Amino acid sequence: MKVFGREPALIIGAVGAALTVLASLNVPGIDAGAAAAITAFVAACIIAVTTRPVAPALFTGVVAAGAALVAEYGMNVPDGVTGAVSGAVLALFALAGVRPQVSPVEPTGNVARTV
Repeated sequence: MKVFGREPALIIGAVGAALTVLASLNVPGIDAGAAAAITAFVAACIIAVTTRPVAPALFTGVVAAGAALVAEYGMNVPDGVTGAVSGAVLALFALAGVRPQVSPVEPTGNVARTV
C-alpha cells in the first residue's frame, strides 16, 4: 500500500529528515526530543494504517507514540490513561476489525486430551 503515491518508508524518512533540519535550525517547539517523538508518531500511524490484515497491536503503538508526543510538549499523560486508551483500542478492534478476518480452525482427530 502506498501513501500519497509513495512507499511508507519514504514518507517516514522524509518527515524525520525535515524535523531534524527544523531542530538543527532551533525552530521554537522543535528540539531533538520533539523531532523524535513526532517521527515516532508518524511512523506508528503509517505502519498501523498500511499493514494488512489489520493488526490491533499496531494501533496501540499509535496510542503509545501519541502519549510520548504530548509528553514531549509538557502534557503529563499518566500510564494508567495510556493503558486504558490502549485497552479500548484493542477492544474496538476485537469487536469491529479483527473478527471478520479470522475463523476457527477445524479440529483434527489427533488432538491430545488432558484430564
